[in-house]
Amino acid sequence: MPLPTDITALQNMVTELLTEVKTLQTQVATLKLENDRLKAALAQDSRNSHRPPSSDGLRKKPAFPRKKGGKRGGKQGHKGKTLDFVATPDYQLRHRAQRCECGEDLSELPQYTLSKRQVFELPSPKLEVTEHQVQACICPRCNRLNKGNFPTEVKAHTQYGPKAKALAILLNNAYKLPYRKVRQFFNDVFGYPINEATQYHAQKQCFERLESLEKVHKTALLQSPVNHFDETGMRVKGKLHWLHCCSNEQWTYLFIHQNRGNLAIQDHPSILPQYKGWDIHDCWLAYFLHPQCQHAVCGAHLLRELHAVEQNGRQWAARMKELLLYAYEQSNQGRRAVLNQSVFRTIDLQYERICRQAHQEEPLPQKGTGHRPKQTKGRNLLKRLKKHKNAVLAFAKYPKVPFTNNQAERDLRPAKIKQKVSGGFRTLQGAHYFARIFGAISTFIKHQLNVFNQFVTVVSQNLNTQ
Repeated sequence: MPLPTDITALQNMVTELLTEVKTLQTQVATLKLENDRLKAALAQDSRNSHRPPSSDGLRKKPAFPRKKGGKRGGKQGHKGKTLDFVATPDYQLRHRAQRCECGEDLSELPQYTLSKRQVFELPSPKLEVTEHQVQACICPRCNRLNKGNFPTEVKAHTQYGPKAKALAILLNNAYKLPYRKVRQFFNDVFGYPINEATQYHAQKQCFERLESLEKVHKTALLQSPVNHFDETGMRVKGKLHWLHCCSNEQWTYLFIHQNRGNLAIQDHPSILPQYKGWDIHDCWLAYFLHPQCQHAVCGAHLLRELHAVEQNGRQWAARMKELLLYAYEQSNQGRRAVLNQSVFRTIDLQYERICRQAHQEEPLPQKGTGHRPKQTKGRNLLKRLKKHKNAVLAFAKYPKVPFTNNQAERDLRPAKIKQKVSGGFRTLQGAHYFARIFGAISTFIKHQLNVFNQFVTVVSQNLNTQ
């Protein structure tokens, strides 16, 4: 384009070009932020975000560094489990020597047992049918008709027994099968397709009979010095609900609620308002609204967030991650070994220095479209690290406090598998059934009880809650 010849026109052109350059610079900055945001979203995995490890595929790596050079297989002190010979097998097959290499017939000679091998196999699966008959007779003295009575638990013309119901309940809850697949399993294995109405009634019956046991679990958790709290989203009637968890190494309590935050935590199913011990959680704000608890933050979640900030080029995040991992190693890899005072004081001072460095590295808040200034993820993380420093370092100072909230994560993970297999819950009541029943299953497993036998007892209404 031709340049103007007079000075005024040139000045106007320069002004227009400067305005255009400024506009383009603003657009470039906006596009750069958008590009960085999209790249960060694409780079997310279980090591730098809250995404589950299953989303990593073949790229999955361990959450914590592992020592290299160790031997594969079971470690020293690990108690293995294998099939052991039984003293009285159900069947014995004797394989006799028939003929010698010289041609002599040996089949009629007395022979002794040289060696043994045992094969463990399933018996032919079938449902045993017990027929109850009420009999009658006429009294020879008064000629009155007298008859027996059916047992109280035998109420229908035909019905399933407690073992069949317990198996259906476990297949649906412990092994995550929907009603349709439980029906198919019964048909394939036993030749009896148990219908959905029968399964639902068994679930409802089990839910009601587990109420007293759930109260025992809640009382035990309230008395525990350390509990883990967490929540995860669940689809119920096509809408988002939340499964809340309170657990420790011995007990598991679950409840479903339409809210995630304080509305759920303050509601009557929650035990947190009455709890006064150590509350281990993922730094969710709603938990800090209960000052009667002592709070500790999950180190694994912090390491993932720090890793994400480190990938954006922040040196402070790398240093903070290294510091937390150092404290983790010094505390016997989070196995509740308290650091001595000098080591803890050094870690505390380093923590403060890194926070000051982070304040220098992180960009200052920028004005956004809303009323609150927009901050980077790094600065948001820094604010939490400074505000909740005591909760972050609690594992290094108090022997009862673990490094992670993995206990609650493990207790919630089966619910996510249930949702993946079944797709969600069709009714809110069905979700409540699952929460209580699976809380009992998890607790039975933690106490090394036979889950099937326990549920046979529950269905038979002979549960011992002591």
